[in-house]
Amino acid sequence: MDGTMMDYPLTLPSILERAGKLFGKVEIVSRLPDKSLHRCTYADVHRRSRQLAAALQQAGLKRGERVATMMWNSYVHLEAYFGVPVSGGVLHTLNFRLHADDIAYIANHAEDRFIIVDDVLLPLFEQVRDRLEIERVFVAALSGKPVPEGYENYETFLEGAPDNFAYPDLDENEACGMCYTSGTTGRSKGVVYSHRAMVLHSLAECMTDCAALSQKDTVMPVVPMFHANAWGLPYATALVGAKTIMPGPHLDADSLLDLCEREQVTLAAGVPTIWFGILNALDENPGARKLHPKLRTLVGGSAAPEAMIRGFDKHGVHTIQAWGMTEMTPLGTVSTLKGYLEALPEDEQYALRAKQGLPVPFVEARVVDEKGEAPWDGETMGELQVRGPWVAASYHNAEAGAEDKWTDDGWFGTGDVVTIDAEGYVKITDRTKDLIKSGGEWISSVDLENALMGHPGVKEAAVIAVAHPKWQERPLAVVVAKEGAEVTPEALADHLAATFAKWWVPEAPAGYVFIEEIPRTSAGKFLKSALRERFSDFQWPE
Repeated sequence: MDGTMMDYPLTLPSILERAGKLFGKVEIVSRLPDKSLHRCTYADVHRRSRQLAAALQQAGLKRGERVATMMWNSYVHLEAYFGVPVSGGVLHTLNFRLHADDIAYIANHAEDRFIIVDDVLLPLFEQVRDRLEIERVFVAALSGKPVPEGYENYETFLEGAPDNFAYPDLDENEACGMCYTSGTTGRSKGVVYSHRAMVLHSLAECMTDCAALSQKDTVMPVVPMFHANAWGLPYATALVGAKTIMPGPHLDADSLLDLCEREQVTLAAGVPTIWFGILNALDENPGARKLHPKLRTLVGGSAAPEAMIRGFDKHGVHTIQAWGMTEMTPLGTVSTLKGYLEALPEDEQYALRAKQGLPVPFVEARVVDEKGEAPWDGETMGELQVRGPWVAASYHNAEAGAEDKWTDDGWFGTGDVVTIDAEGYVKITDRTKDLIKSGGEWISSVDLENALMGHPGVKEAAVIAVAHPKWQERPLAVVVAKEGAEVTPEALADHLAATFAKWWVPEAPAGYVFIEEIPRTSAGKFLKSALRERFSDFQWPE
């Protein structure tokens, strides 16, 4: 017997219409390049997104063609998030932090037809413009300066749009967006998102045990809108009609804290690098900022150390750990405590909160080791594999070998080595390429890094494997000390020895090197490949 429900497509026009009609008075606040604040509303975003869609159709954009953006987080970028896909096009957010060669490769591989660029990023764009096959370039003059010759003014493009726009008859399985992986292992790969995936992802993200978004929230996505859909927040906040704060290019701790205080932000989302700086600023002047009493932070991109979670708690800021991937739209797990686990001792609660958390609804997870599917015992390490309605099924025009990430029975291999405990909490112990094989046993670089960053004198730490004549590999701790702190290898070894087996702990003093800054990827993660190259000639003392 068939069901009798309406065949209602899950597409982005539904979210845009809801935001414009029900929450038209709610503000979108953007910090511009000169640090002034631009204020508009969902009614404005609704109107201008439809204008952009109409202008793109008039310009000849066909269904499924790509429109790129090279932009910071702003109200104009939010208009593109909606205007491009509701026109029938595909929004492709370009990561301008990548090398010019990578940007050119990605834009051409995606076959981007048009692009919208922030005027402050034109110097970057001009480095690659001659290598791109893009037909038209629209410049958003957010700095207030005239648009240079040879470029089209975004506002003029919108003003020329016809006023009779009607949404095309979109299928929920049509493409609406596109992101490329960060390319830490080979060429960046394109992931194409459907309207259905984006809508379902938005619904799940708003759930109480996920990001817990509601109309009463004020949300600040610090995570760039060019990185994994800003974790889905632009669509999720519009879905519930939450006030949204766009920080623009000003991502230093003082600027972000100023916005949090001024606009009374209740949820801010970003990578640990951002929160390290903010926590240091709060520690230096405790109580100086009048932040919202229910401010919470969503942290992802790499593991948030337990010490960071504890540190923010002291300032009344609740940290929520999450994990995901570009291939997952990107949300995969969120670490919130089950009700009955709140009765655990405080240390055990913190240990759980420092894990990557429970799979969000409709995302299934399993651990697979060399023997096959592994038990959820919190001890057996293996690759995390996932499946679900917003998990990619393939890459865009993938090169040979890229499809090996998908199993014959329909799961996606994440490349993350994890354990899953009996309660279902996922803990990432490493990337497959970052595990350390010492004396035939595995050592987790992530666990050592998090413990090192719990030392009061350590600002940042990364741990890599280096070849060893006896043990095959041993961990080398690469440490950035806090300003003014005196930290010795022996002190760090003693600190680790309180938690880990002796054979896990890097030997002192040889196993510790101090540097001024750890290299990072374009997404703010530690770039361990650069560290492995830098220390490739490392020699252990005899």
